[in-house]
This record gives sequence, C-alpha cells and structure tokens, in this order.
Amino acid sequence: MSHDAQTPGATEPGSGVAAPEASATAVSAGVGLSFGFGSDRGLRRELNEDSFLACDPIFAVADGMGGHEAGEVASRECISVLSRQPALIAGSRTATAADLATALRQADSRIREVSAARAGTTVTGVTLVEERGVPYWLVFNVGDSRTYRLSQGELAQVSVDHSEVQELVDGGYITPAEALVHPRRHVVTRALGTGNDTEADYWLVPVVEGDRMMVCSDGLTNEVTDDQIHRALSTLSHPQDAVDSLIQSALRSGGRDNVTVVVVDASNVRDGDNGQTHSGRAGESTAEDTLPRIPRIPVDDSTDETVQTLEASNEPVLTRQAETADTAEPFSPQNNFGDDIHG
Repeated sequence: MSHDAQTPGATEPGSGVAAPEASATAVSAGVGLSFGFGSDRGLRRELNEDSFLACDPIFAVADGMGGHEAGEVASRECISVLSRQPALIAGSRTATAADLATALRQADSRIREVSAARAGTTVTGVTLVEERGVPYWLVFNVGDSRTYRLSQGELAQVSVDHSEVQELVDGGYITPAEALVHPRRHVVTRALGTGNDTEADYWLVPVVEGDRMMVCSDGLTNEVTDDQIHRALSTLSHPQDAVDSLIQSALRSGGRDNVTVVVVDASNVRDGDNGQTHSGRAGESTAEDTLPRIPRIPVDDSTDETVQTLEASNEPVLTRQAETADTAEPFSPQNNFGDDIHG
C-alpha cells in the first residue's frame, strides 16, 4: 500500500488546507504559533474521508461519514467553509464562538445540499483569539474527533465526545475501559450535515507559555492510548515530529481507520488570565453542561458507515464502519483515492 505524501493545500479527499510550508511558524503581535500536520488513509480503508485545516488562527479536523465517497465530500465541504470565513483570516485574533457557530451552520447547510443529508462529518478544532488583549484557545467540537491540550506537562482532553459510549460513561453505565471495546463505540450522536442536533460545544481556555494543542480524528485515539499521546507530545519538541510519530503509532497498532493529526505550539505568551476554562454554547453568557444526552432508543448495529434513524424520536445517529479485521472493506490498489498527506 502506498503512503505517498501530497502537497499541502490540496482540496482532494483526505487532504487539507494548510500553510504553504510543511511545518509552519506564524508570529503576530503577542503569541507565536508553530504547527505540524499529517493525514494517512490507514491500512484498511480504500478512501481517506478525513480533511483538515492548519492555518493560523484556526486548526481543525473533520472526519466524514456516509460511505460510498460521501464522507470525504462532507468533511471537505466543512473545511472549505471554515477556510473562507472573514473572521478567520490569517493572523486574525478576533473570532468569537458566535462567528464559529455561524460558520458551522453554513457548513451544515452546504453538506446537506450536496449530499441530500445522506452524509455527515464530525469537526473539532481550536482557534487562537484574544479577549481584552489576553490570548485564549477557543476550542469547538461536534462529534467524536478530539482536541487535547498539553500544558505544563499535563495532558487533558478538552473536547467532550458526542457519542453513545461517552453518554454511557457519563451515566455510569460503563467504564472508560469498557467504552474502548463497546459494540456501540462507532455511533456518533452529533454531526454536521445530518440529524437534528448539529450544535457545537465551545471552551475558552487561557493560553499558557509552552502550550501544545493537538487536534485529531478518532483514527488516532482508537489506536493509541492517552499515555502514548502524552509521551509523544511531551518528548518530541518539534510539532511535525510529534505528528509523524503519532500517525506511525496508529499504523503500527493496526491502522484500521483514516488518521489525521494537527499539533500547534504557543510561544511568546504574555502574562494574562490564568483562570478556569469556560465552556458552553455560542451566545450563552454562562457556562452550561456540555456533555451529550443519555441515549433513549437503541438502534441496530451496522457494519457499514451509514446514517440510521431513531424511529420514535426521529433523531438520526451516525454509525461508523466497524473497524475489525473480518468486516473491514478490502483494499483495492486500483481505487486508491485517499492519498496521504504529511506536513
């Protein structure tokens, strides 16, 4: 199987919008950013349905779902919409949660238009913003792709998964260890492009000198433990080296899904607010519980990456393709549309 690199900035499925250099440094007044990025089709998928955006001030990963070449369209359209937002132009620090909410609504509408609501995508990421001259990470999330923060040696998952197993964990029905092997672990309860619940959650996190943010698809977190992620992020000084190491770790662990990773480092951070992380939804003045709801109605498992509908509530959920050796689609070299990208 080929794992050839593509030129950053391409718009083919599995690619992304990124700074011209493979690993870039962006410095404006105040915080300087260094970042790396990469995306790999994996070892068992014919297509790469991930897309990413890595261009100061926004860094995002979208993981498309729908199958039959629909998932990569959904993720690509999401990233394309985000990359064209006036509030997110290069070097800007003025974006707000409301700006991101508007962009994500536009992406949701665009995906529905091009796919007839038969495909969807997760999206998560981080935007560097300033409030009264103080820098913050504005983290956003829809679905089960993840955003992590390594700060002062401690790794924390900032985003909260919108998935059935996360709801079961939050409700005390299963443990985090059981969630990793649960048969419903591929079911996503929020996504752009399909369903009734497409609203993102947001977190405003003060930037600390030396902060390292990582944005990734579940192709990484389903293969690599948080301890392994912590080790790579804390020992590899260059963000591109950390990206490459994590992707290779996912491939060595099985590479059962597409894997995309973006790592962003902050430097030259001025002293500012060292307070608590604030969470909520766009337009809210106070933080609220952003955890997903407890599932109400079960649906049948599916080995295809399809959209299923809850008949009683009319709430769709997205079920990812089962990532097991006996159900994974065979790889066909003749249909190798998901070329890989590394920064």
